[in-house]
Amino acid sequence: MTQDVANTLYELDNLEVLRGINTNSIDLIATDPPFNTKRNRSDTAGFYVDNWKYGDTGILPDQWKWNEVHPKWLESIQDGHPELYQVIEATRVCHHEDTAAFLCFLSVRLLEMHRVLKNTGAIYLHCDHTANAYIRMCMDAIFGKNNFRNEIIWERASGRAKGSQHPSKSLGQDTDTIFYYSKSKSATHHAITRPLTKEEMEEKFPNSDEKGRRYNTEVPIFCSPSMGERPNLCYEYKGVRNPHPSGWRVSRDKLRAMDEAGDIIWREGKSPLRKSYADNYEGKPIGTLWTDISIAAGKERTGSPDQKPLALYKRIIEVSSNEGDLVLDPFCGCATTIIAAKELNRRWIGIDRRPDARYHIITRLAGISKAERKRLEKYATNKAWLDKQMQPYEIHYRTEPPVRTDNQTTAAANLPSVFPITEEFQMTRAEIHKTLINQFGPYCWGCTFKAPDPRYLELDHINPKSGKDDHGQHHINNRALLCKPCNLEKGNRMTLPELRRVNKQRGYMKDGVLVDLNEVSKWTWQYLVRRIQEAAHPYNLNEI
Repeated sequence: MTQDVANTLYELDNLEVLRGINTNSIDLIATDPPFNTKRNRSDTAGFYVDNWKYGDTGILPDQWKWNEVHPKWLESIQDGHPELYQVIEATRVCHHEDTAAFLCFLSVRLLEMHRVLKNTGAIYLHCDHTANAYIRMCMDAIFGKNNFRNEIIWERASGRAKGSQHPSKSLGQDTDTIFYYSKSKSATHHAITRPLTKEEMEEKFPNSDEKGRRYNTEVPIFCSPSMGERPNLCYEYKGVRNPHPSGWRVSRDKLRAMDEAGDIIWREGKSPLRKSYADNYEGKPIGTLWTDISIAAGKERTGSPDQKPLALYKRIIEVSSNEGDLVLDPFCGCATTIIAAKELNRRWIGIDRRPDARYHIITRLAGISKAERKRLEKYATNKAWLDKQMQPYEIHYRTEPPVRTDNQTTAAANLPSVFPITEEFQMTRAEIHKTLINQFGPYCWGCTFKAPDPRYLELDHINPKSGKDDHGQHHINNRALLCKPCNLEKGNRMTLPELRRVNKQRGYMKDGVLVDLNEVSKWTWQYLVRRIQEAAHPYNLNEI
């Protein structure tokens, strides 16, 4: 079953919406998240708190604090994505705890973005110098370093320096970074070009014919010897032949047509030259340095200090999507990605928690000038006015997250789908560790090692989160106690029964207590049921 999410604006925390979008359903993500600049941008960026939900806590927009990071976030990252956790820990040491908090905020969203992308999909993440090096490592951990495609540098300014009475101690920041990752090697990608400037045109096509057409003679008419023997193209024309067996680059008929059109320059005793005309030039291929797109200005300006130019996101969408594809912007701000997607005949999803998000989309779709926008600002959050203005457009507006329809799997193979493993019933790592030792003793579940101290035993999973069955979760029913050698051997893809088979083959199973996994499963299941019953939560316990 498909979801009805196309051309929809969600006025919510994007984490809630991302969790409700079907897996493998998005063709392209192009987004410009907050930059962690620690600036107060009230009424322009909204604010998030590094907890399971956002709230009014006095945290300034675009500013994160480590002490606000919910422990369950960290444990979820540590258990399911150890490489990502190491990046966040390294950031705490090398940069700042608050930057690590920002990475937590961004990473849990990037994990969901990775899930919702199709295998042919890609993501473009816009960031500045504040934390781009650490964001790159997070994206390597989430999307895989082999799926890194490009680091795009966009020149948004040109040598502008802030006026100050004090001498500058660093160079001006004139560029932003856009990280381009794909979901897989089969991602959609279209090569794009741009027209040459007048100076570039004169340099690349320095010659003119009698009609004023500019041309160059860079493309040879003979094949080079390194191209090998080509007997079918070894012929003589007007007494001229390639002295090497590699022959001409075109057939005799095509060469004759080019000659009759005046596209060949014949030279006595030298190889002929081939004319390549500027008016046939498809444009200069665009690489990773984008200097030809200026910041948003004039009628395009909305008044938002973080607005990006429409041309920038049009280029991104053209490179990595096709007409009719679904484009997602989880931080849609002043709607640049949405407007670009609509103008290029793509479907879109926008998410922003600001109550004036609809106003930005509507006024830009309607082409309302900046001056007129100022007059209409009083309607920015007026529901009746916004509803009326939306009528001419195919836009859906939601204040509730979507509901997944992609038959998502249950938390673990031995847990019925009616069992609600939600945040309120999750235990911390320390709680699980202590509970399992108290119940089953200080033994490694992968071998028969008896730990002299509980600290010798580490918490791991019975079914790994990244395993082939994808049944691993972080609740107590899927937890195991392992000694250090067993934990290293098991890694993040081997199941506990597989680890036991390996240990038995290698002779690591000594005489001693081997914890019964069936007994573990039965006890932890009953333990979880008791926790729900004691919480008096309104679930149908008769079905559990």
